[in-house]
Amino acid sequence: MFEPLCCDMPLHPTWPDLVARLLLTLLAGFLIGLNREARGHSAGLRTTILVGLAACVAMVQANMLLDVSGKGPESFVRMDVMRFALGVLTGVGFIGGGTILRRGDLVTGVTTAATMWIMTMIGLAFGGGQFGLGGIATVLTLVTLQALKWVDLKIPRAHKALLSVSWPKGSPPDIGDIVRPLGYDARFVGMEHDPDRNRFMFSFNLQWKQPDAVEPSTDVLAVVAEHCAVERFEVISEKET
Repeated sequence: MFEPLCCDMPLHPTWPDLVARLLLTLLAGFLIGLNREARGHSAGLRTTILVGLAACVAMVQANMLLDVSGKGPESFVRMDVMRFALGVLTGVGFIGGGTILRRGDLVTGVTTAATMWIMTMIGLAFGGGQFGLGGIATVLTLVTLQALKWVDLKIPRAHKALLSVSWPKGSPPDIGDIVRPLGYDARFVGMEHDPDRNRFMFSFNLQWKQPDAVEPSTDVLAVVAEHCAVERFEVISEKET
């Protein structure tokens, strides 16, 4: 049998116990927020700490009100202090939703929203006096954000880029056949005429797979440039952060 890692919420918490809950939440928020701050994300050090402290304070307040009588003989309401935690989670859901942005195929802020969500849960755990649960959650969160980041960079993922080439004749060579041996797929997306240079501009969507840790190769541009003039090459990011 394993011993439980967290204790029951005490009915009458002492001030040293409450201070320990706040300080542990502050430490967890600092460690997780420092990871986000170092990577330049929107929810950095102060935001992460404040989210955790808000959840912790709400849970501490619920703990301190546990011994308050709920419904008296002449009362029309019943106090449910556990609704504090639900209210905090709802509020953080709105904040997290505001950090997620989508522009076309580009989605950002998902990991930031998830970080604030788990930081709220850590704050609630520490605020409820569940030190073991909060500590384990903090360690697992740091492992996910830091250690698994290295794994994420090694996983091959789909990449896209917009390639524009110019050709003085009616149509360029078959770009798909040119780039396919290098592991790229090309799909024609548009054409326009440049009367000043008497050339046609052809645009293609390139797709390929490679880990994020590997820099995009310029070999494909050199191969295409042997057949036509490369006017534009723009990588389209689809990474969620």
